[in-house]
Amino acid sequence: MKTTIYIDGFNLFYGSLKGTSFKWLDLNLLFKNLLAAHHEITSIKYYTANVSPRPGDPDAALRQQIYLKALTAHTPNVEIHLGHFLSNKVTMPRAVPINGEKFVEVIKTEEKGSDVNLAINALNDAWLGRYDCAVIVSNDSDLSEALRIIKQQLKKRIILATPGEAITRPPSFQLKRWAMATIPITNSALSRSQLPTRISGTNLKKPDAWG
Repeated sequence: MKTTIYIDGFNLFYGSLKGTSFKWLDLNLLFKNLLAAHHEITSIKYYTANVSPRPGDPDAALRQQIYLKALTAHTPNVEIHLGHFLSNKVTMPRAVPINGEKFVEVIKTEEKGSDVNLAINALNDAWLGRYDCAVIVSNDSDLSEALRIIKQQLKKRIILATPGEAITRPPSFQLKRWAMATIPITNSALSRSQLPTRISGTNLKKPDAWG
């Protein structure tokens, strides 16, 4: 069965990877471990955006670039699709007023493009007959209408792979209703799906900060 994997990178990171030692993740191996043997993984499409250095973590952007280069060098069927960040100064209400001040100005940063690009690519690939089954790695209910069309109109199979523990991050009902199956991305699967510490034929290696 021809299968394409569509991954919301930030959903995966914040749901399954942040605070763990599993960030050096081999996406192809992960889904070989998660899916039944009859799935032929033809393409893995990874949607993310370039992060910026942060005051408390100036090397965050460098580690991300090392990972993306390592991933594509080791796994040729991975495609990286980049969105972008928008940062704006906004006024937000305080949870508890301080000295009578009910509002505070904050910098709000949002990642834009990943969910839209994922939905469009999954629909377009379905129309073009590029897969029999789409694996959607996200818990973003905004994808629901795209999944409905893929299932009801284009008659493709959908598997929902949900980042995070089901107890704390239950699968979105709006997405789950269109999936033939829902599979959790477990720590056990992540630990068995790591890239080699050094990527053969390159000078790329796992960042020391990732353990």
